[in-house]
Amino acid sequence: MPKKILKKIMPDHHTVKSHKHLQIFGELLHNGNLWHLNRRSVAKAFAVGLFFAFIPVPFQMILSAAVAIIVHANLPLSIAIVWITNPLTMPAIFYFCYLVGTWILGASEKEFMFEASWEWVVNSVSTIGPSFLLGCGVLAVTFSIIGYFGIHTLWRYSVSKEWKKRAQRK
Repeated sequence: MPKKILKKIMPDHHTVKSHKHLQIFGELLHNGNLWHLNRRSVAKAFAVGLFFAFIPVPFQMILSAAVAIIVHANLPLSIAIVWITNPLTMPAIFYFCYLVGTWILGASEKEFMFEASWEWVVNSVSTIGPSFLLGCGVLAVTFSIIGYFGIHTLWRYSVSKEWKKRAQRK
């Protein structure tokens, strides 16, 4: 059952509440609905986390937490899912976003070499930026929708399977 698996891998809510970057939310973190694992809260958490995983901004976790609080998604899970784009996976995922953007715009791919400098970022916004940002937006929305409905479907299937097992035991 997804709930059992998620409970094993999720951090303790006291750990998350005491995180220094989440202290800006203050009393909002005491809402019990942010910590429950049910089909709706988990599906919302996947949607929120996947959306912000594909948005190339700093402080993705804080933005994910803010939206999770607003929509009453499971807070720890929405924050954890953002880490799909971590330093190891980010180059491949964001390059794929760029390719999707060029495909949608019908633009040709431009050769570029990444440099970790502010000057490179400023210069690349005008060259690869439109394709990259469009690809990020499209994939963020697409994967959020897939994640939301995928978790709903998986959760319902799991519960149905458990009910059938229980009925067979009787």
